[in-house]
Amino acid sequence: MKISDAVFYHLVDFIHDNYGINLSKKRILVEGRLSSAASAAGYDDLDEYVESVLLYDQQDAVTTMVNRLTTNHTFFMREPDHFEFMKRVFLPYIEKNVRDHDLRIWSAACSSGAEPYSMAMVIDEYFGERKKEWDTTILATDIDTDALRSGKRAVYTPDMLNTCPQNYVDEYFEPLPDGTYKVIDRIRDQVVFRRFNLMDKITYKKPFDLICCRNVMIYFDTETKDALVERFYECTKPGGFLFVGHAENVSRSTRYNYVKPAVFRK
Repeated sequence: MKISDAVFYHLVDFIHDNYGINLSKKRILVEGRLSSAASAAGYDDLDEYVESVLLYDQQDAVTTMVNRLTTNHTFFMREPDHFEFMKRVFLPYIEKNVRDHDLRIWSAACSSGAEPYSMAMVIDEYFGERKKEWDTTILATDIDTDALRSGKRAVYTPDMLNTCPQNYVDEYFEPLPDGTYKVIDRIRDQVVFRRFNLMDKITYKKPFDLICCRNVMIYFDTETKDALVERFYECTKPGGFLFVGHAENVSRSTRYNYVKPAVFRK
C-alpha cells in the first residue's frame, strides 16, 4: 500500500509531536510496516487507515500503530564496553558510596528486555553473595507494548544470545524444549517493566544512579534530543551516569560531564 503526501506528513507530525520520533525520511518504512496493520484492521487503503487512527485517537489503535513504527532491534550485551564499564567503574563506585544499598537504574528504552536483563546479570555477578544486602531492581521502560510483553515473558531465541558470554548463558538462562532460552527467575525478578513515553514528564521517587538510553535518540531531532538529555540530568543523582548509544551524540552544551565515548556523568 502507498501513502499520500498529505497523510504521510500528517502522520510524521503526529508521531514527532507525541513521541519525539522523526519519520520524515522513513516513508518506505512507514508504508511497509503500516500496510500489514491496515490489512489486519480491515482496510485496503493506507490513507484511510492512518487518517482513521489519527482522527478518532482510539488508544488501542494508536498503540498498535506506534508499535508497528518503532524499531526494536536488540540483543544481549549489545555495546559490551558499557557492561565492562559497569563492572570496572560504576559498580565499585556504587558499592563504596551508596550507603542505603538502594541502587537506582533506569533502562529508558528497554525494547524486549535484553538490555536490562544484561545489566541485571552483570550486577548479580559483581555482587555475588553480597547482593542480598542490596535493592538492585531495574526500571525498564519502552513505548512499545508488544516489546514490553516480550520482556516480561523473558524468552529469547539463540541468535539473541550470540553475543552473551557462555558462562552467562549457562548461569542465567534455562533452555526450553523448543530451542529458546528463558531468563531465570532470580534475574527476571530484578527487572520491572513499565510503558513510558520519553516525551512525557519524568516522575521518580529518588534520582537515578544510572540512566541507560541507547540507540533511541538517533530517531530524534537535535532539539528533542537535547531537551530529553536535560530532563535526564534533572533526575540523575549527583555522581550518577548516563549511557547513550555509541552512534549517538550529546550536545557540548549538556551539563553532564563527558567521561568516555557514550558515557556521561553528573
